[in-house]
Amino acid sequence: MPSLCWEDRLRIAAEIAGALSYLHSAHSIPIIHRDVKSANILLDEHYTTKVADFGLSRLTPLDQTHINTLVQGTFGYLDPEYLRTSQLTERSDVYSYGMVLVELLTGEKPISFERPEAQRNLAEYFTVSLKQENLFELVEDGIRNEGNAEQLQVVADVANRCLNMKAEERPPMKEVAAELECLRGFKRHTLVQLQQSNEETMTAASEQVELSTIPSGASRHYSFEMEMIGSMNCPR
Repeated sequence: MPSLCWEDRLRIAAEIAGALSYLHSAHSIPIIHRDVKSANILLDEHYTTKVADFGLSRLTPLDQTHINTLVQGTFGYLDPEYLRTSQLTERSDVYSYGMVLVELLTGEKPISFERPEAQRNLAEYFTVSLKQENLFELVEDGIRNEGNAEQLQVVADVANRCLNMKAEERPPMKEVAAELECLRGFKRHTLVQLQQSNEETMTAASEQVELSTIPSGASRHYSFEMEMIGSMNCPR
């Protein structure tokens, strides 16, 4: 699989956030996914994003702020507060989403015993690295070299807020989705300006560059997790 460029990763992040925002706020009764993880993010041949596997999802009664339930989910993505209290809230999805954002930034798995002990828990290693202003030591080489330092920092800050140990201090998905769409909109505006400038000196037909596509033999849907595994297998 080809490694995802930063533009694709940012779009995927925004689309996941939009889907979770819809679940949390667009219905009369909010829906908590409860198992947000890279393996449940499906991409088609155009990298269009779909959030899948609602087997653990729960409806939130309108008169309640949380649900007391048996802890279920995936190790590495589980909200620590939910794990400790068994109280499931929309902000539990926010924590899991923050972990997916960190995967998008680093190309690393949430938990890996192949990494040094201080780095085995990616969420902890990520938050400590941000405090020490070492973000770009974690960011995957391919996207770090694309010249998007400011955008990478913004997305890292969003991820850090989502991973707050206190659920009430995490941003709602509606806010996250709006922030990422704003970031994408600014990027598109900049690209349009650049394209208009380039067209004054060269013909578009001879200079078009196509985005990487999925090999023709690939299945129609595959998970973002598989995409990231392919990325991690590339030389760094």
